[in-house]
Amino acid sequence: MAADLLSQLKDMTTVVADTGDLEAIRRFAPTDATTNPSLILQAAQHAERRTRLAAIAREANDIDDALDAVAVEIGTEISALVPGYVSTEVSARLSFDTDATLARAYSLIERYDRHGVPADRILIKVASTWEGIRAARVLEREGIRTNLTLLFSFAQAQACADAGITLISPFVGRILDWHKAQQPDTDFSGDRDPGVQSVKQIYDHYKGHGYSTIVMGASFRNIGEVTALAGCDRLTISPALLEELEQQTGSLERRLSPSDAETGTPEPQNEEEFRWALNEDAMATEKLSEGIRKFMADQRKLEALLSELRNQ
Repeated sequence: MAADLLSQLKDMTTVVADTGDLEAIRRFAPTDATTNPSLILQAAQHAERRTRLAAIAREANDIDDALDAVAVEIGTEISALVPGYVSTEVSARLSFDTDATLARAYSLIERYDRHGVPADRILIKVASTWEGIRAARVLEREGIRTNLTLLFSFAQAQACADAGITLISPFVGRILDWHKAQQPDTDFSGDRDPGVQSVKQIYDHYKGHGYSTIVMGASFRNIGEVTALAGCDRLTISPALLEELEQQTGSLERRLSPSDAETGTPEPQNEEEFRWALNEDAMATEKLSEGIRKFMADQRKLEALLSELRNQ
């Protein structure tokens, strides 16, 4: 009997659960797990969490304190279920403030330490703005590992590699969304998917130039995008798509391999080059801004929920 696609994928790629749902993590047994404000909001909606959330809200000094306490508590629960990294995101509100991002990252690491979770289990998740990448460079030099998210362009990927970032999360599905909106009649299936093409370009560049930064494809719209990137360092996948992969059988071909990458010597970017390249990429510019706004919209909903519980 042929193995299911998920089992085959795990043989060539580290599978990461893109969820804060503990039951889904238990079921699919991923190596790592990653969260964001939207996923934390979903986890906070569960009725069985309300009593604990209310206690956290009342104990907190302010709403920012309560937000981080909730994120770390859920992250701590997840850390007991996965053997690898747990990604926890710095507030999207700080995406353009290097110093504030650093302060929040240190606070998250200290909170995890108080919960008995060591820093080497945590990836501090930061938006791939110039300011976010600068903050991540400092954190990496201090031994705090980072995950640069909302990554849509090669310029962002190059800046992250130059900064010595542990892991990047290129957003495959959101890149596809933008191109489909621009060209609704174009066939973007399989290898024609621009999000898939973006991750392949970054992966080949990193492997060919000896960068240690991990490439983790994210934000998938269908399992075709996932299977087209089989062999990528890591793929973070929603429970719905994990279930679909688990239910399908057949032969899964490895599509990405370090041996296929071309070698060479890269040229580091300075800030002006980064900002210009990002500005020239309409898709990346628009999706980065949109992503920050969407994360903040869900964060505000979580803030409102915690404020309500705090005042009960």
